[in-house]
Amino acid sequence: MMRTVKTVKEMAKIRGDLCKMNIIGLVPTMGALHEGHLSLIRKAKKDCNIVIASIFVNPLQFGPKEDFKKYPRDLEKDSEFLKLAGCDILFSPQSGDILGKDLGTSVHVEGLQSVMCGASRPGHFDGVCTIVLKLFNIVRPGNAYFGLKDYQQFVIIKKMTDDLDMPVNIIGCPIIRDRNGLALSSRNAYLSKDDYTKAVRINKALREGSRLAGLKKLKAGEITALLKKEYLKGMKTDYLGFYDADMLSLFDEKKKPSGKLVLAGAFFVGNTRLIDNIIIRI
Repeated sequence: MMRTVKTVKEMAKIRGDLCKMNIIGLVPTMGALHEGHLSLIRKAKKDCNIVIASIFVNPLQFGPKEDFKKYPRDLEKDSEFLKLAGCDILFSPQSGDILGKDLGTSVHVEGLQSVMCGASRPGHFDGVCTIVLKLFNIVRPGNAYFGLKDYQQFVIIKKMTDDLDMPVNIIGCPIIRDRNGLALSSRNAYLSKDDYTKAVRINKALREGSRLAGLKKLKAGEITALLKKEYLKGMKTDYLGFYDADMLSLFDEKKKPSGKLVLAGAFFVGNTRLIDNIIIRI
């Protein structure tokens, strides 16, 4: 039976006993759960004795013109989903309990935030890392699970835990897609029927980009220009490029890559911003 914990104090009280006897797996989320989130729960269940899912819509990671107020929230529905997936504890604190009255500390991971989503969302990853670090300190998990749709987030959180010598294994899990290839996202709920038809072309574009990169007949810039022209018409491209999968630096064809690249992009379909990526092994 799943237990619901609503305060930091209560979570800290039960955490000690859990840590003595169990490997705790944490799945941090902002709610509006879908099959992608539930796949993380199921993976954690295989690896850990106790699985804790957190639901906290983090205001620190939203920009002033972003969708914090309208971000989908349905705690009752999410709770039922988590029970069915086998989650042991739902941690759903209030904003004031997590942020306090005067939060004066922020976590910044240098060197990985100037590209991709970080270029157009300044401060976003500082907000993500600050709250994820607080969740790690509150829950004290042995493993933490993140979907690789948010690939840059995964790399940055992994860097944070490595730099700070945190005893948490950061585990990236595959992107879950619908039957048409669209990466599952809480923001997909915003899409109209016409928007959805456009959005399914994103994954097709990335797969074609991966294929063309493997042929080595076109340069990276030529491939992304072709994808925008042939596949991504009718949507605004925030960014699209080939990046080093470890350092997140924009691929330089004059230098040897580390071993794999990520073709990643963010796109506005109507007013909805969607991200997706595909790993390319060299």
